[in-house]
This record gives sequence, structure tokens and C-alpha cells, in this order.
Amino acid sequence: MKKTLPSARPPLPKFQSDQEAAEYFESRSVASVWDRLPAAPQAKPSAALAAKIRDRHARTKSPISLRLAPEHIAAAKHIAAAKSVGYQTQLRMWIAEGIRREAKRA
Repeated sequence: MKKTLPSARPPLPKFQSDQEAAEYFESRSVASVWDRLPAAPQAKPSAALAAKIRDRHARTKSPISLRLAPEHIAAAKHIAAAKSVGYQTQLRMWIAEGIRREAKRA
């Protein structure tokens, strides 16, 4: 039984610009080479960034019950989906914006 060696050349060409890469991927599918792509290196955040992330996750949020009209929930979900965020996250962002705006007026 003869073993086949993996291809020595990378599955994707080197691109000179983002425009060249965009044109390549607009006209081709990477499905056939997806499994041969090298794994991306694990990103290691700086110590300061890691500390900020830990602090942010350590802060707790207090759950509340808030009654909203179904059409408001639907609108929030639609807007949030267009922004690729969760609708509850979008609602929290709107509340935070409103609080900041009102705090400036006070």
C-alpha cells in the first residue's frame, strides 16, 4: 500500500492586498480546502487586557422583571439581529445610553 504525502504547498495562495483576497473568495469556495487550512494560533491577551476582562466578568448584573409590549420586543430583536447582537444586550445598551444622556441633563 502506497502512502500519499500531503501537499507541500499551502491550500490558499498568498494575497498581495485585501482587495485581491476579496476577489478570490467572491469567486471561489474554500469548502474543498477547509480541512487543510492550518490552525490559527491561540490569541494571548496582554496582562492588562486579561485583567480588564476578568474584572468585567466579575461584576454581577442584577436580574429584573420588565414588562414590554410584544411589538417593542419584536422591534428590538429585529434591530439587534441587524447589528449582530442579542436583543437583551441591545436593550441594555439603550438603557445605558439613556441613563448617560439623562445624567448629563441633571
